[in-house]
Amino acid sequence: MNGYPVLKGASYTLAITPDMVIHNGTTQTTEMVVNPDSEYLKELPAHLRSFEDAVSYIPNQVYIGNAKPADLAATEFPYYDKKWENASRDGKYGQIMPQDEFYGLMQICDVFDLVMLESSFAQDVKAKLAAQNLLTEAQLAVLDKNANTTAEELLALVNDEHSEGLYNNNVLVGVVKRAHDVDANLSAHVMLENLVTKASNVLSLIELVKKAGVSADEVEYVIDCCEEACGDMNQRGGGNFAKAAAEIAGFTNATGSDVRGFCAGPAHAMLHAAALVKAGTFKHVVVTAGGCTAKLGMNGKDHVKKGLPILEDAIAGFSVLVSADDGVSPQIRTDIIGRHTIGTGSAPQNVIGALVAAPLEEAGLLMTDVDKYSPEMQNPDITKPAGAGDVPEANYKMIAALAVKKGQIGRADIATFVKEHGMTGWAPTQGHIPSGVPYVGPLREEVLAGETKRAMIIGKGSLFLGRMTNLFDGVSFVVQANDGSANAPAAAGFDEAAVKSMIGQAMREFANGLLGEE
Repeated sequence: MNGYPVLKGASYTLAITPDMVIHNGTTQTTEMVVNPDSEYLKELPAHLRSFEDAVSYIPNQVYIGNAKPADLAATEFPYYDKKWENASRDGKYGQIMPQDEFYGLMQICDVFDLVMLESSFAQDVKAKLAAQNLLTEAQLAVLDKNANTTAEELLALVNDEHSEGLYNNNVLVGVVKRAHDVDANLSAHVMLENLVTKASNVLSLIELVKKAGVSADEVEYVIDCCEEACGDMNQRGGGNFAKAAAEIAGFTNATGSDVRGFCAGPAHAMLHAAALVKAGTFKHVVVTAGGCTAKLGMNGKDHVKKGLPILEDAIAGFSVLVSADDGVSPQIRTDIIGRHTIGTGSAPQNVIGALVAAPLEEAGLLMTDVDKYSPEMQNPDITKPAGAGDVPEANYKMIAALAVKKGQIGRADIATFVKEHGMTGWAPTQGHIPSGVPYVGPLREEVLAGETKRAMIIGKGSLFLGRMTNLFDGVSFVVQANDGSANAPAAAGFDEAAVKSMIGQAMREFANGLLGEE
């Protein structure tokens, strides 16, 4: 098969869910258990952002494509106190959805009648979603099932039936019911988490079709790579988010499955997709993931303590289409793959060596031959106040240091290397979401515009979180400008008749030679 798999399109979406920060973020729900009268919980509501503030937040505008990574780099740090001029909820790659509409989408994604919304709230949401031209009439009609649902009924479900509440402006507007009386894997808490993941995934898939011009009918396989797990007591993480989300998004000709790798999941999934396309198994594969409620307000205590707004108020999602080489789109070099092997170890130098230096050396490339690196693209506005520093910058410095050690740049060139080959992070801290893939959309545009020739996507993960191993994890791959190999002449086919004729002629000549010698 000629050519390499290519990046045909990408979408990025956010749902701003401030009430979910309070009621569903793990930091907050844990605090409610261990210290329900804490000053943090009392101060928290005053630090929640409005939808308008979240939309005008510059990293969010970069995420959905209304601003470029270079625009963020040119913005004075910190970013939370600045607004992007002419900010819009509608972006080149996707959209930023408000909380009330997202609750409506959650119910539309619910096929087991677990979500209930207060009747007037549901009708308001239906009108807002209808105005977007995002969903079908049949899907919007799902919201009509709430016609007789009252606030009192919802409150009773929360208080007496172990349901999880859905709040908007601190008012109970809906619930997610449990799916089983005793199965903890189908509890209301888990079902809410999974429906949020599914709905944000669906939103990104729909936006991929809408914004990237992808034909849903052409997609043959969907790979989900989020950090949640759906199943019941007999198969806790069996899946399948991919097929569940693709069903609602209208990918009727696709099948699919889930790939998990903690934060490195998206990079692993991209390799799976590229391999399937390169092998000719499928021509069009989508890698997709929804967001994670547990990480809402994850660093909230530090943000509140320092007088900042709660910046982790968004449920993120993304989708990427990987297709057979079209001779134009950026190519995924399936022969330049970095692997954090079991024997690599967790020392930073070893990690960068395995993921960056080793695959490039094998391909005969220097680290300076890669125009841009996209590791964990965490937003420093979130991580620095929490004491985690600037995560992307730390990665770039390690790559530069290794380049120095290998004699590819001088020690005095480290700062220049970081500036030229690095980027400021803009992704929400949703675990898997920042892991290299936020750059795929901008990268595709840069390559097509001739601004970037070659880039490396790096996914890293912490496998020890599952208490099954102490191992670290990571994979990487290179994306390059299309080299036209898909249009190269195919090798001449095997001509059986010609070969038989040649063999026959050789045998006759050999026989004649023997007879002549006699």
